[in-house]
Parts: sequence; structure tokens; C-alpha cells
Amino acid sequence: TDGFTCTTTDDEGNYALTSTKKAQFVYLSTPAGYEFAHEGGIARFYQSIEHEKEEFQADFKLTALSMNDERHAFILWADTQMISKADSEELLKTAAPDTRKLVDSLKEKMPVHGIGCGDLVWDKFELFDDYKEAVGMTGAPFFQVIGNHDMDLDARTDEHSAATFKQLFGPNYYSFNRGKIHYVVLDDVFFIGTAKKYIGYITENQLSWLEQDLSHVTPGTTIVLSVHIPTITGAAERNEAKEASLGGTVANRDQLYALLAPFKVHIMSGHTHFNETYIISENIIEHVHGTVCGAWWTGPICYDGTPNGYGVYEVNGGDISWYYKATGHDKAHQMRIYPVGTMAEKPDALLVNVWNWDPQWTVEWIEDDVEKGAMERITTYDPLSWDMHLGADKPERHGWIEPQLTDHIFTVNPSKTAKNISVRATDRFGNVYTERISLEA
Repeated sequence: TDGFTCTTTDDEGNYALTSTKKAQFVYLSTPAGYEFAHEGGIARFYQSIEHEKEEFQADFKLTALSMNDERHAFILWADTQMISKADSEELLKTAAPDTRKLVDSLKEKMPVHGIGCGDLVWDKFELFDDYKEAVGMTGAPFFQVIGNHDMDLDARTDEHSAATFKQLFGPNYYSFNRGKIHYVVLDDVFFIGTAKKYIGYITENQLSWLEQDLSHVTPGTTIVLSVHIPTITGAAERNEAKEASLGGTVANRDQLYALLAPFKVHIMSGHTHFNETYIISENIIEHVHGTVCGAWWTGPICYDGTPNGYGVYEVNGGDISWYYKATGHDKAHQMRIYPVGTMAEKPDALLVNVWNWDPQWTVEWIEDDVEKGAMERITTYDPLSWDMHLGADKPERHGWIEPQLTDHIFTVNPSKTAKNISVRATDRFGNVYTERISLEA
């Protein structure tokens, strides 16, 4: 494809494509069964078009994988978002080696790749080199998504806002394949011509291209679609807002969903600095990821109490299972318990934040080894975020950070004589996570 027209090769790999002066790249939707070409971990699946020539030849070499890729895994990094060298150093000494350890544990069994889901830096383009260094440390080839902080803020229009990103990482929308999964990346950050002003919106060029791209994909196939701004979240409902934020969701999401309707779809997004699994329809799930940088590298958590971390997805055929990996913790770290009395409005309540909860999870409690059943889910603030972020003086480095409402908090009132409480969270895949707290003084 050149980003406007898609074509296929013949049985010998030959192809022809009539392009326009608007096209910047010719690029390949890497087929299943082959390695992802990369340089230091940065995916290289494209060539710049030489417009001074009437005809231009671009050849792509495919190298077969050494193992079957119907089982594979991918890592989703949302918002590494460094604004300083100190931030970069944190990324390089925490998330990058943590991810490398995980990749090493997986790649002997299956191929592994990564997706950087936008806001790779925080407007400081000189830090892209640090991002690339961090990716290189992971041991997995990474595909990139453009975020609102990866755009050229002096651009005249949206069409030119991805100029630097394209120089470094190639096209801002594309597809690739691994096993039975078709992967798509789109640019849903629409720059409106003033620095730091944007809306969530997918251009007609991309929707037209996506329609062509998906015409080569069998209906019923599992699609993994990565964007930076979520197509939708539950934030408006939690905050009792009349409508979703234009800068926090995609305005023309319904048109996107219509194109995706024949497929089984997982949408991957970041941007929000909170973690949420949003069920859009029977066939579309959105994974809004907690961030690698947490609350902008000011501490160990995001707005909603989710630990700094990233998504881990394991694929078997067309089926995908997932969990959230907290940086510096093992897979079992899936909740945080707050003792009775932590929340002033509920002085007798014990609270639990289960950050990767979705409606197919169960969260139950056990009091002194007696099963008590399901806990109540409420919408409130995470107590640790409240303590770390509330007020103009906290956190010290970025005082504008404030806690945000979340709906993955669970609560119960233990009996006055209770000595120990255990919480058991079971995810949609049957994985059981347990934490225990003593109520004795």
C-alpha cells in the first residue's frame, strides 16, 4: 500500500501500484509466518517513495519465522511520555528491563512483539532517541502509534503534524499480520492547528484505506486495532458529564465500528493515564491502558491507582487472553487492599482496587476463613491516588495532577471482631489472584 491504495502480489511476490504525489511511503502488511523487519527493535516495513522518478521500485524481503506464530504474544506500552532526561532514565532502568525479563520468559515458546501506543515522548523530540533505546532493550520488535505529544506543534494543519514521527518511524497508519490475527494501527489524533489542541478523530483517508485493507481479511477474523486516544471510555458516565470529551474519545467512532462490524475486535488505546476494559459491543472490546509513566513519572501509580505498567496479551489462534503487568511486580499483583478506615466517607469499609477488572471478573471476600461472597463495586477515588495527587502542591513535580474517579474499586464492611480478610479476584480466563490483610492492631 501507499496509504491510499492497497494491492496484492502475485504468487512470485511481484506487484504494481499506481501512486500519487501525496503518498510518502510504500509499505508492506507483513504476512503471517514471517519475521518483522526492524532496526534496533523499531519496525521497518516501509520505504520512502522517490518522487523525482516516474517509476520507483521498492522490494521487501521476507524471512520465515523459525516457529509457528499461531501462538504468539504482544506487549502494549502506553504513554512512555518523557519530558526530561530524568524521565528517560526512569524508563531505561524500570520499564525497559522489566519488559525484557517478560519477553525473555515468553520468546522461547512463541514469537513476541510490542506496540508503543502513542505519547512516546512529551513534546521533547530529542528524547525519541531514549525511547528507541528503551525499545531496543526489550528484545522485541515494536510498532509505533502516534500520540498527541508526538506531533509537530508548529504544523499548519493536521496533514503535516506527523512529519517528525514519519521521519523516525514511517507511516502513521498501517497493518500487519501474525498467526491468525490482523493488526491495524491508526492515527486518531486530529491536530487543529494550534499548539496542544486536538480532537479524537479519524480522517476519511484512513477510513477509506482501512476499508480497502479489511477487504483482504476474512470476516470473523480477530482484529487488533491500536490507536492513541480511546474510541470510548466510561469517564463521562463516572463524572456525570453530558457527553464524552472531544480530546479524550474519537468523535466519529461509530463510523469506525461500522467498518469493524464483520470482525472480532480488540481496540488498544492509552492517553488517559487510567486503566479500563470497556465492552463496546458483542464483538468489540476496548482496552484502555494504564501507562508506563503512571502519573507522568511522579510516582508508582496512575490517576486511578493502577500501578505504572503495561498490557500483556497472549494469542492462541483467534483467541486472546490478557493481563496488566505492573512494573517491578509479577503477574500475581492484580489488586491493592486498603484497610478499614481509609475512606472518610465509609469509615467502616475495607476497599480493594482491582485495576484490570471487567464485567466477567468476580471479586469475593473471605473473613477469618469464612466465605462471604461478592464484594460491592463502587465508583470513587483510589485512596493512594487521593493521598499522592490531591491538591495543587501534590505531586510536587506536576501539581496539576489530580485523582480521577474509577469504577474498579470494591468495598465491604467486615465485622467488628474480624481478624483477617482475604480478597479473591478471578478474571475472565479463570486466573485467581488473592491478597490478604490483617485487621488486628
